[in-house]
Amino acid sequence: MAHQLPTEHTPFIGRRRELDLLRQLSARSRLVTVTGLGGIGKTRLALRAAADVADGFADGAWCVELHELQDPELLVHAVTTALRATDHTTRPQHEVLTGHLADKHLLLVLDTCEHLIGACAELAARLLAAAPGLHILTTSRQPLGLSGEEIFAVAPMSVAPDAVRLFTQRAHAAHPEFRLTARTRPVVERICARLDGIPLAIELAAGRLRGEETEELLALLEDRFQLVRDETEYTGRHSTLRTTIGWSHELCLPAERLLWARLSVFAGSFSRGAAEKVCADAALERSAIGPLLLGLVEKSLLVREDGSDGEKFRQLDTVRGYGAEWLRRLGEEQRVRARHLDWCQEFATQGEAVWFGPGQTAVFRTTRRAHAQLLAALDFALSTPGHERAGARLAGTLWFYWVGCGLLSDGRYWVDRALAAVPGPHPERLKALWVGGYIAILQGDARPAAVMLTECRAESLRADDDAAYAYATHRLGCAALMRDQHATAERYFRASLASYAELGELDSNVMMARIELAMALAFQGDLAAAVPLCEEARATCEEHGERWAKAYALYVLAFAAWAGGRSEEATRLAGDCLVINYEFRDLVGVVLPVEVIALLWASRGDCEQAAVLQGAARRIWDRVGLPLFGSVYFNAPHDTAVALARETLGDQGYEAAFERGGGLGLEEVVALALGRTQEPMRAH
Repeated sequence: MAHQLPTEHTPFIGRRRELDLLRQLSARSRLVTVTGLGGIGKTRLALRAAADVADGFADGAWCVELHELQDPELLVHAVTTALRATDHTTRPQHEVLTGHLADKHLLLVLDTCEHLIGACAELAARLLAAAPGLHILTTSRQPLGLSGEEIFAVAPMSVAPDAVRLFTQRAHAAHPEFRLTARTRPVVERICARLDGIPLAIELAAGRLRGEETEELLALLEDRFQLVRDETEYTGRHSTLRTTIGWSHELCLPAERLLWARLSVFAGSFSRGAAEKVCADAALERSAIGPLLLGLVEKSLLVREDGSDGEKFRQLDTVRGYGAEWLRRLGEEQRVRARHLDWCQEFATQGEAVWFGPGQTAVFRTTRRAHAQLLAALDFALSTPGHERAGARLAGTLWFYWVGCGLLSDGRYWVDRALAAVPGPHPERLKALWVGGYIAILQGDARPAAVMLTECRAESLRADDDAAYAYATHRLGCAALMRDQHATAERYFRASLASYAELGELDSNVMMARIELAMALAFQGDLAAAVPLCEEARATCEEHGERWAKAYALYVLAFAAWAGGRSEEATRLAGDCLVINYEFRDLVGVVLPVEVIALLWASRGDCEQAAVLQGAARRIWDRVGLPLFGSVYFNAPHDTAVALARETLGDQGYEAAFERGGGLGLEEVVALALGRTQEPMRAH
């Protein structure tokens, strides 16, 4: 069972009664909103409850963190991405999402909804109506306002024992010499009471402690609260948290305060190196960033995490918001966001360069983890005058991510925005045009693809941009291939390969041009010429450590092996292709070998399993676009397998097996196709 909930990095303390009640509500009610002021612990409580009840949902518990999302139009994209509801078609994202969830029994956590309350309410209503097995748990400072919504208001922690335990644990984590004693306990209780039992305020205060100086800490707090009592616009517990954060801010070193503000431009977690690139300048020396980060961690103003990709840092939402306010007051917001955009461009450029090589898998993983950063940078650039061309450059540079990692819909959205924002004949627009055309082809959206690629080719001639001309020519070949215009496709592919050679280009696109030329030749009946091209492409990919383009060479070679009567070789090649493309979540690259494997099974007489695989493939095609691209030639193996299976099973038997296949999830399909499992038994 798949779960997608954030990892807890500190012990969960107290809240036993609230946790029991929230568990019960989440299990029985389809919409529960956890409300309360900032810093009260809504997210922590909701995620712990979700983790506790997740096994009661057949499709698990999934969390979508919304605090970094500012544009309501991107809400559905964010939820679709978090749920891994990959779809390569041009269908509206809300249709993709409702279709994905329609038959799921799943708990969806939408964390931090208050700044998108209208959009979240609309989406929740739509999803609950479309998916009877869906339960939604939201956290927000205000309810969604929907009929049937259960409101769970989170109260402050009780001073004893919960708040005292929280203070003690956090103080000891920051300063191991701290001990709760008979002398310090009453003072700690007064500190927690003064902070109204607000967990974030307590954690921040505990981070200020040195040794056992609890009396001094209490005195500082009292002085701070007295100073702001008549000056703040916030009231009650809102004032408590605001005052505590402000007090923590004042007690930081000037350099720590500046870094705190600048770090607010990061969406989600970030590395020390990223912080150095974005935040360092004459006022903050690069060598000082590391010690300053650790200083903010000690003060509980940053969270430090160690994961598979090394040390990372992140800010809690309320703390980040305070830093963002200060960044605006300092007049630095635009400048630091521009530096964050520059860092994202550098990150993407490096990924594009490394994609053709042994680091390809690592690029896939690190770019996935940087997803929120990249989208924040794109949104800033494409909505801020003067930065549009940089946004178009970033959207185009990320072609490998959009195409190679199963994010065609996301890529189409950002490239379309980039093209709308950069209308003039600029190099950034030319690259965005061929990338957009490439994505549209893979989505089966032929007319917009032709428009983009034709414009790119014409404008690149006028601009003497030989690279853009070569890429546009290549992708026009792809468009012709999908339309079964094989001789035309061959001409385009040969012309683009000649241009690539003149430019000295050698990357995954060049490999794909060779493989696609081989497809055009194979569809014209010239397997004798197609196979050596694919063998050459495979050898070049292996020499450079490239796997994604290699997988498509394996697909063509598998088809050729089947045509030559070499069934075992074809099965091995198609399986190798499937493994690689599933790793990259490239749905086009997954469904093509699945179709070949179904053909191989039907050819050897295993027609029922072949029909099951075909049913599964059709469901994947629904998420990719036009089945087999609408091509008679791409469709030939499928039609052959259908004929064999129907002859053996009869129409009724074939349809029953096909329908069963349509109920399989992607992981189950891959396992079945690779022979790792038999067809899973599913409850009906």
